[in-house]
Amino acid sequence: MERLYIVCYDVRDPRRWRKIYKTMQGFGEWLQLSIFQCRLNAVRKLRLEDALSSIIKHDEDHVLIMDLGPADNVKPKVKSLGKGFEPLENDAVVV
Repeated sequence: MERLYIVCYDVRDPRRWRKIYKTMQGFGEWLQLSIFQCRLNAVRKLRLEDALSSIIKHDEDHVLIMDLGPADNVKPKVKSLGKGFEPLENDAVVV
């Protein structure tokens, strides 16, 4: 079962920031600067956490992973000013 997550990160070093950004592209959809929305099952969530943990500097960087609930039942209530917000759809993932 997939759950919907919002992942936000604050990384001080530009090289680590870019590495996290590239890693996140394999797990979800970029929303803005350091924010992604992801539809993940339990295994992919653990892989994401492991990948991010291996990149960040634990005493300097900060990553938040917010669980919004079951992906098929959650309709994110987001107020967007400016460019519109589209929730992530359940599309096939080719690995």
